Amino acid sequence: MPKPRTASGYDASQAARVQATCLYVATKLGDLTDDIIVVGGLVPSLLIDQGATRELHVGTADLDLGLSVAVFDHDRYQALTERLRQAGFGPDTNEKGQPTRQRWQIDGPPKVTVDFLIGPTRPDEKPGRLKNIESDFAAIIAPGIRIAFLDRERIKLNGQTIRGELARREVWVCGPAAFVVMKALAFRLRGENKDAYDLTYSLRFGPGVEEVARRLAPIKDEPEVREAIGYLREDFETEESTGPRRTSEFLFDARDENAEADAWGVVQDLLGRIPV
Repeated sequence: MPKPRTASGYDASQAARVQATCLYVATKLGDLTDDIIVVGGLVPSLLIDQGATRELHVGTADLDLGLSVAVFDHDRYQALTERLRQAGFGPDTNEKGQPTRQRWQIDGPPKVTVDFLIGPTRPDEKPGRLKNIESDFAAIIAPGIRIAFLDRERIKLNGQTIRGELARREVWVCGPAAFVVMKALAFRLRGENKDAYDLTYSLRFGPGVEEVARRLAPIKDEPEVREAIGYLREDFETEESTGPRRTSEFLFDARDENAEADAWGVVQDLLGRIPV
């Protein structure tokens, strides 16, 4: 199923199910969670107190989990996939009914899918391609995953799992600086309006532009970070650039000068705090 094009297509109940699935995965993977990090659209609602912010994040339709390269140790990935299968997960299917090795779903209803991502391990591995791990298990190659493990936070989840169990667990979540890097890279790769929105939302309502810049400082010379900063300068160069325009289109399915100005301004604020 394609992701919604605009904010109105996102459902708060689906976002809650994604978080409940994240908690359920944490209860099943336990000692393997150091090799796994939450990335993607769930991050803003985990890092930003939704009860205290003046604008709620729209949520997400699926759970994105980044894998460390350590999972290529045979015992680790075997334990990971075995536990997921025992927990009721298996490969999802695409529109043609073919299995999707990089996207698994929990047996349901309700249907919740989990996308697996991993950083490249060789220079010839292209972003967006699949990295085979097992015959029915793969991960999408995403360069920013390595940065997520350099800037991450331990977040407590407390509530009901997707199975209705009460549980408390901690999970590693992509930090605010790494999230900006990953979203800048993703936006350049696929140009999705939601990526521009997620990026600017996290800067406007997260820990603050100054804090994001502070956390970027020790990793600013990493190749992925330099690349992402270059993309931000280009994609948010003016209020007419793709970043601000697509943020507005995601929110309103139309042009909105205030939304475009806000998106442009907050990225320019960040760039102004990063040494050239």
